[in-house]
Amino acid sequence: MEKPDQNREGSVKGLENQPSSPDLLSSYPVLLDSRRRHAERQLVRKIDSRLMPPIIIICIMNYIDRTAVTAARLKGLEQDLGLDDIQYNIVLAVLYVSYFPAQIVSNMILNRIARPSVYIGVCVVLWGLISTLSGVTHNFSGFVACRVFIGLPEAAFYPGMTYLLSRWYTRKELGFRGAMLYSGVLIANAFGSLMAAGILSHLDGTLGIRAWRWFVIIPIHLGSVTMILGFVTIYLLPDFPHNTRWLSSAEKHLAQVRISEDAGEADEDTATDTPWSGFMLAVKDPKVSVMAVMACSLALGLSFANFFPTLTETLGFGTTISLLLAAPPWLLATALCFLNAWLADKTGERFFHIAVPWWGTIVGYIIGVTTVSIKARYFAMFLMTCGAIGIALILVWVSNVIPRPPAKRAAAIGIVNGFGNIGSLIGSFTWKAAWGPEYHISMYINIGALVLTSSLALLLRIMLIRQNNLLDSAGIDDSDATRVRVEDAARLEGISIQEAVERRRGFRYLY
Repeated sequence: MEKPDQNREGSVKGLENQPSSPDLLSSYPVLLDSRRRHAERQLVRKIDSRLMPPIIIICIMNYIDRTAVTAARLKGLEQDLGLDDIQYNIVLAVLYVSYFPAQIVSNMILNRIARPSVYIGVCVVLWGLISTLSGVTHNFSGFVACRVFIGLPEAAFYPGMTYLLSRWYTRKELGFRGAMLYSGVLIANAFGSLMAAGILSHLDGTLGIRAWRWFVIIPIHLGSVTMILGFVTIYLLPDFPHNTRWLSSAEKHLAQVRISEDAGEADEDTATDTPWSGFMLAVKDPKVSVMAVMACSLALGLSFANFFPTLTETLGFGTTISLLLAAPPWLLATALCFLNAWLADKTGERFFHIAVPWWGTIVGYIIGVTTVSIKARYFAMFLMTCGAIGIALILVWVSNVIPRPPAKRAAAIGIVNGFGNIGSLIGSFTWKAAWGPEYHISMYINIGALVLTSSLALLLRIMLIRQNNLLDSAGIDDSDATRVRVEDAARLEGISIQEAVERRRGFRYLY
């Protein structure tokens, strides 16, 4: 959605008043006010029950797999593979070499295919297969190869699922669902540490296998869990509102109407909207550029997450206690993530619900560099993990400010999340063992990154306020593509085109 021209009159040129269709209302009586609210609640519950449980579980499995390296470091990974400090950081960072560009391409593909359930499910199966091989590697080059290739299928999941959520949920429903998706990451951090505590302390040497190899093999690959989940995903996940196999015709129509009403345009690409044109629209939109740099800086500012077991070990306890201490901060962050997202949806506010948790992380870093007290430093770790709460709403905010066309939204989500992972790559080298056990330099770098992140978020808020002011005075874009989507919105909703124009005129960005 481009910045409107101030000379426009406040309507879409060429759209004339047309009556609503009585045939549409008779075919889909759920659109009537007397039945709409109940039918919509039933539809949302049905989508929630099929969509949210599998993606949360897959997200947990995905992140446990990705962070297994950080816990395995405590029990023999570096020694067995002959890694020095730089090589270990490369093992962490190399995942993002393939992960970043593949996310953009994957989301562009996802928007064009008919069955995202099959596409995402196959990618889950592939990463389960590739990640299994990492447990049997014997040297640095083999482990790096596994990390590079696993980034390709994994790239489809998080930005792809965020885009799929945006096709089903309205702007004020999306925050909580985005938090549910991201909760898989937070839960994985907590329970991954708990599983590591048990595995690393009791299985070292069992069957002649070092503990770190057990940690990679057991939680992820026993019974080919990840691959099985991939096949289940193909069956459970919905596709798009117009072609999901397990919805009735009335439910499909209502699903499309809800999203059309939310932005005042049908959520569909026109004949001129291609993956490349959507990518170019996203690249040219300054909001996307600001959010991409913001996500990159944020990933750097929260890069401690990749080293959290190492940080808890600096409190002076053994491996098992250190891993057990790593779980509670993430459990608190999970609970606060849900509360924060619910409030963000309830109020429609975005900036403060995203940025305030980052400020808590900054306070945690400040405590970390100013005290040697074990209690104070552990409290600081709770504040640090709470900064991850803001990440859950980043891609939700992208969907809110880039609502149409879908090709642009899909590319924008991929760009922001993909570019953000460059921050994770940089962050892999900012927690050097030589800077431990205090890691003061690392924390100073992360404080600077979060200050930049907050400044960019504030800049985006100002940009959105300005665009809303322009919408108040100038009206809406009258491009051919917008006109087509408004016409389709009128057809979907069974209202006149003039009514659809008025609804579109009421759209405002969430900031």
